[in-house]
Amino acid sequence: MPKIPQDTRERYEKLKLAVNRYRRLYHVYDKEEIPAEALDSLKRELSELEAAHPSLISPDSPSQRVAGRPLPGFKKVRHKVTQWSFNDAFTPEDIHAFDERVKRFLRPKLGEVVPTYVCELKIDGLKVILEYEKGVLKTAATRGDGTVGEDVTQNIKTIESVPLSLERPVDIIVEGEVWMSSKNLAALNREREKKGEPPFANPRNVAAGSIRQLDPSIAASRKLDMFIYDVAQTSEIMPATQAEELDYMRELGFKVNPHHMHVQDVERCLEFWETWKKKGRHQEYWTDGVVIKVNEKEYQDVLGYTGKAPRFAIAFKFPAEQVTTILEDVVFQVGRTGVVTPVAHLKPVSVAGTTVSRATLHNEDEIQRLDVRIGDTVVLQKAGDVIPEIVEVVKGLRPKGAKLFRWPTSIPECGGDGRIERVPGQVAWRCVDKKSFAVTRRVFHNFAGKHAFDIEGLGKKTVDLLLENGLIQHFDDIFTLEVGDVLALEGFAEVSAKKLIESIHKSGKVELARLLVGLSIPHIGEETAILLAQEFRTLDKLATASAERLNAVDGMGDIMAHAVHEWFHDKENLKLLARLKKVITIKTPAEQKKNLPLAGKTYVLTGSLKSMSRDEAKEKLRVLGADVSSSVSKNTTAVIAGEEAGSKLDKARQLGVSVLSEDQLLKLMT
Repeated sequence: MPKIPQDTRERYEKLKLAVNRYRRLYHVYDKEEIPAEALDSLKRELSELEAAHPSLISPDSPSQRVAGRPLPGFKKVRHKVTQWSFNDAFTPEDIHAFDERVKRFLRPKLGEVVPTYVCELKIDGLKVILEYEKGVLKTAATRGDGTVGEDVTQNIKTIESVPLSLERPVDIIVEGEVWMSSKNLAALNREREKKGEPPFANPRNVAAGSIRQLDPSIAASRKLDMFIYDVAQTSEIMPATQAEELDYMRELGFKVNPHHMHVQDVERCLEFWETWKKKGRHQEYWTDGVVIKVNEKEYQDVLGYTGKAPRFAIAFKFPAEQVTTILEDVVFQVGRTGVVTPVAHLKPVSVAGTTVSRATLHNEDEIQRLDVRIGDTVVLQKAGDVIPEIVEVVKGLRPKGAKLFRWPTSIPECGGDGRIERVPGQVAWRCVDKKSFAVTRRVFHNFAGKHAFDIEGLGKKTVDLLLENGLIQHFDDIFTLEVGDVLALEGFAEVSAKKLIESIHKSGKVELARLLVGLSIPHIGEETAILLAQEFRTLDKLATASAERLNAVDGMGDIMAHAVHEWFHDKENLKLLARLKKVITIKTPAEQKKNLPLAGKTYVLTGSLKSMSRDEAKEKLRVLGADVSSSVSKNTTAVIAGEEAGSKLDKARQLGVSVLSEDQLLKLMT
């Protein structure tokens, strides 16, 4: 058995302690220190570690239990039917695997049966168990630890949709979810804000907080509601299927969610999930997924339960709008007005259905409030098509030695000495050099342009949007963008975002000459970049060349040689190159063939050509062995003059350099 790395063991122990603590606070003391979705994210990471390293699993792991202990001080209720929680699924692959497990488990006892399924919405609220004797409500209890819950009967009686008596005198135990409507949640939060009280984050918190109040009038004022979704036990004949059970409960007088469906296979389950995924929280009540159950009760009985969950059902969660991930770095974005905004670079994570790797940290005050540090596990929130933000730090998972973040007094992105200053009376900082954004956008335009990386879809407007939203600060940032990052930009949808990311990845394999053009090295244009690429062949050889060696290259002068040498000896530039090497592939120039027809000759193009673009003409000349220059000198073989030729034609005449027409150029190329 391979040895488990020490950092993996440490991460597991921290995750285990953190999840146990947050579950206990929520289930026992009705406190939610981090959002439930973020807790789901931590639980999933924990389960993935346990799946990869089973020997890590310990008896106190959250995966080995159902829920926390009941709240001390409330009357305890021992459940007559053990309460279970569902295993979670997050992908279609998880659902197909669930279907295979169901069929595999049934096969030895029932043969090749084909189960059908019922899809029900998973309501985002508080689970409560109701017991009726002779059709009259006797007890309402919370789930608690699955064996013992809390008696909340008086509070549940305030909910109008919960029947105090049923249509007939049946002894029955049912399970359901207490919830608050989105409309009532918004109204309640407005009232709390007026009183200076913190708003509720979600209806689940309202339901839990209201039902656990000792004063029933508080629950009554909250206008709660309840859906019943399962019969745990009944004195009558149990319905033969899950679908019939839902009808049976409605017949008795229970409120059942109308949005459920009996389907023939898991493909229809996936369709149901896709339909409701988009609605999620944007309707009368919040839902966080779809519960998929085997329809046939006979099959349910055979499948039974594991130590903590039914084998016949699974909760297929919607993409979380809050997840946890790790903060890898904090970088600074400079806006059009020079205002500096901190941006978090994150370990890529899926949130709200897309993968993201960036989040805003807003300003210096917000960083101090969060006490966020490099290496921290953070709660990431994404609401709609906006750039995600970090809303919380999971401090129980903070790595040893994580240093307090210090706000800088200068940043390279501001140009010059990089100094920044705080805007008087505001939380914002800005570059002292107000032209910094203009310079930055120009070099990025060049980097993505057709003579450099030629990234399709990354035009000037998109570059500006990426810069203004803090998604890129350095050239290498472009190649670490995820689809979810781009979706936050105005004008982008799923298809266009994916297309741009694919184009970026494709452009990541670049010729050395194009890279040199993209780096915006002073005095180095397209032709000079080609000369340097052919001469030195690799970036490392060029970077270590002396000024004298550079000056010896045909076509290079003192000024250009000095500029190249100086650029490759700047510490920040070297750091940039090191980062770029990790995300791009630099192609070595093809060896120039000897004895080509135009070898040793140099041409300059001016004006526009009818039969081809100037770029195409340059490329064809180079294939024939010629050098193409941007300036005319006495060493120029000929100037090729198209329509509306400019000053280069005049200079050729002054120096007595030959001038060729477009027709002569075409003959030259044949």
